[in-house]
Amino acid sequence: MTIVLFIISLLILIVIPNLAKQKSGATKVHSRAMVNVIQTQADLYENETGRAPRTINELYQEHYLTAAQVKSAKKNNIKIQNGQVSRQ
Repeated sequence: MTIVLFIISLLILIVIPNLAKQKSGATKVHSRAMVNVIQTQADLYENETGRAPRTINELYQEHYLTAAQVKSAKKNNIKIQNGQVSRQ
């Protein structure tokens, strides 16, 4: 019984740090994906209106972004500057 608990403890010690690394990696991928989505929508806005959007809220007000996308952009500190989307 003690050996089984020892083996389970070792497996937990191996798995938990790996899960933390995976979460960190997933967060970075999500941030880059949000920048790409917002840049695509900013380009679409510019193509349709003839001018680049100034803010993410402008894209939201014109229905190019959802409320969830705007919330995620604010959480990830994503901004639009001169028509280019970047993470600050």
